[in-house]
Amino acid sequence: MQNSSLLQFRNKVGLRFQLYNSLFTSLPFHRIEKTGVWLSLFLIHCEEGYKKSQSPVELIETFLQQYSTYEDEREQLDMLFRFIQYIERQVVLFDALEDASFADIQDVSGQGTMKQLRAQTELQDKQAALAEKVKDFSVRLVLTAHPTQFYPGEVLGIINDLASALNSNNTQNINDYLVQLAKTPFLKKKKPTPYDEALSLIWYLENVFYQAAGKIVADLQMQFPEMLFEKNSIIRMGFWPGGDRDGNPYVNSNTTVQVAEQLHQSILFCYYRDIRKLKRRLTFKGVGEDVEAMEKAFHAVLLEQNKDIKITEEWLLDSLRKLRTKIIEQHNGLFVRLIDDLIGKINIFGIYFATIDIRQDSGVHQRLMQHLSETENGLPKNYTSLSEEEKVDVIIKIKKPANEKLLKEPVFIDTFESMKAMKAIQKMNGEFGCNRYIISHCTSLLDVMEVYGLLKLSGWEKKEHSVDILPLFETIEDLQTAGEVMEKLYNNKTYRNHLQHRNNTQSIMLGFSDGTKDGGYLMANWCIYKAKEELTRISRKYDINVVFFDGRGGPPARGGGKTHKFYASMGSNIENKEIQVTVQGQTVSSNFGTVQSAQYNIEQLLNAGISNDVLFSKKETLTKEEETLLSQLSEEGFASYSELKEHPYFMEYLSYASPLKFYGATNIGSRPTKRNASAKLTLNDLRAIPYVGAWSQLKQNVTGYYGVGTALQKLEKAGKFKALKDLYKNSLFFRALIDNSEMSMKKCFFPLTQFHAKHPKYGEIWKKIYEEYLLTEKMVLRLSGQTELMANYPVESLSIQMRERIVLPLVTIQQFGLHKYTELEQSGAKSNLKEVYEKLIMRCSFGIINAGRNSA
Repeated sequence: MQNSSLLQFRNKVGLRFQLYNSLFTSLPFHRIEKTGVWLSLFLIHCEEGYKKSQSPVELIETFLQQYSTYEDEREQLDMLFRFIQYIERQVVLFDALEDASFADIQDVSGQGTMKQLRAQTELQDKQAALAEKVKDFSVRLVLTAHPTQFYPGEVLGIINDLASALNSNNTQNINDYLVQLAKTPFLKKKKPTPYDEALSLIWYLENVFYQAAGKIVADLQMQFPEMLFEKNSIIRMGFWPGGDRDGNPYVNSNTTVQVAEQLHQSILFCYYRDIRKLKRRLTFKGVGEDVEAMEKAFHAVLLEQNKDIKITEEWLLDSLRKLRTKIIEQHNGLFVRLIDDLIGKINIFGIYFATIDIRQDSGVHQRLMQHLSETENGLPKNYTSLSEEEKVDVIIKIKKPANEKLLKEPVFIDTFESMKAMKAIQKMNGEFGCNRYIISHCTSLLDVMEVYGLLKLSGWEKKEHSVDILPLFETIEDLQTAGEVMEKLYNNKTYRNHLQHRNNTQSIMLGFSDGTKDGGYLMANWCIYKAKEELTRISRKYDINVVFFDGRGGPPARGGGKTHKFYASMGSNIENKEIQVTVQGQTVSSNFGTVQSAQYNIEQLLNAGISNDVLFSKKETLTKEEETLLSQLSEEGFASYSELKEHPYFMEYLSYASPLKFYGATNIGSRPTKRNASAKLTLNDLRAIPYVGAWSQLKQNVTGYYGVGTALQKLEKAGKFKALKDLYKNSLFFRALIDNSEMSMKKCFFPLTQFHAKHPKYGEIWKKIYEEYLLTEKMVLRLSGQTELMANYPVESLSIQMRERIVLPLVTIQQFGLHKYTELEQSGAKSNLKEVYEKLIMRCSFGIINAGRNSA
């Protein structure tokens, strides 16, 4: 299958890219007829120059001397901007070709799909076990607004339409869309608001997830007709735009409610379209009238804005079930499948479409509690001086809401308003519209109980407490103490009573991004694994159903990569009742950008979670000996990474050599680059996305492999390499960990920054990183027995190679721009070109990041 897929990729993506790329020469770019030719020459010039150890500055200067007649610096820069414009469109074309060829390259009925699951359950006679598993198993995909791609919404739409045209070989449409692409700006002139971000992701809900999830459930009902999928929504959607406040001053309660209203309207429009399709088929006597009545109700609500009519989930399901009965009894079940499909969608999306999660930092709650104490507003004046146990006792005894009129600081007012908004949204969209409150930087029992207390102080009655409180553990230290925190919570009688009202279920979020930033690749992944293992043990001890919510990003450094393989590797020592995972940035468009790719990737997660229990049930993910080995490996990796990040010039180097300081000006997301806007840039305050993104644009990808090579070498010297090879062979968990690291290394290109090796201040850091890369590559290949990175994934490997070649001129231009900008800044000379170089650097970021979509 791999050889067939590789051949298909070469034909359907590689060759067609070369063919359609030539069409760009006829597109309406400024001086386009020369740009395409010059860019081809520049790419070859870069490839040959880097082999000779030339720097980006040398490459561009020699290219301009050899091929350009421009002597004026502004004209030369204009030429570089045209290169950027051209390459941005090449990346879009490549994206569209991959999307169009998805079904030809992937085996959509093979390994990891629901069809394969059915075949295996029948082969092993495990239908009864499968039926039991799906009673309460689900996959929850939570869409976040974390900015890891730069495409404006208009360009995403063109990618979608271009992929469809390529799929059908519609030459006229392909040409029209390429012309449209040439004329469409890629640059966002202002930052999107949180509501803008919500609208962008709602487009995916309406046009991709609604269709894909509906198809999966419809197929499941056909494949397993004996199973009652109505009683459990096997797929759920979550939503962070408008609810995620952590470090984002632009999100407030009005935004939250506005987003909830838009989600409600959007899902009703989806149902309205399906009901209109039903009307075309159900034209029989005694049936057509019922469908028409439903259509009129939707029309009145959506188009006439009639507030006297309310469409509820109960009314919808009741109406459709009655319709279904009539069709079966009076019309031989004709087109009943259409009704079943719509019922399946309603069971997934309700009238809320996706559950809005509220997220806020624990520090905000602490400051608010302190303020309430100082003003004696619902809390005694001595609250802040009490012990943790005494504070919890005060919280438990809260009887009435605080006086919100006494609150002055906007963030305090919004904290209360957001909690009240949850109640309003539940009234409008049902409980699943907004029923989860996530606490960032949760470190203690008190952090959770303060949110419990604030809910009461904001007006929530104890008996109507329909809110799940989710602690988020991210740093290495927090992950290591998570079990202790949760055990204290489970021992608290009041909190246990709260859990009893919440189906005796505790959801816990574990964040990969900050864990990797804090502890390096190996330690972060290992600490999350151990935290899950310990939290499972403790939760079972107290008879609590624990559900893990994984904050995974796009690249492996942020928990992305072959995500489903981690879930497939889990044994019974880690709870697996649900798979909950964030989907963010380019992961949305790369893994879930089309109905086909979304269906495939959702099925991979469903299959991983179900088959792991039903078909391959095993007691433990790892043996005690294997755990000891991985623990030693992680400790060595952590020591190596810690030494690097504690280097006095570490953050200075990243800021100097990468476009990190320009990240906030790119207008790709509403959140600031760092949490503390006024403070000096530190690793602690810096968000994981710009941190990982900066290393990615440097083509050094430190966070995806640093420390792995050193750790493997240390254990080899201790005589444990054979045991590591056995671990790699036998453990899917460890193999997925190494595979993802290989992906990070595959995207590295050290000749780009080799000139930094001679820098008097930063040369030492560059050499350390490069040496670790070479060591990791050597050790990983010895471990896997392969001769090149990602040899087991030839299609993905070729995709990365082609994408990296497309953006090689971009990373070269960006490094050139950084050098020139720094030169002007250090000289103190006043020059209008400084702003031009800044724009050059930022524009390069767009294509570089967008081209990295297969990082997930």
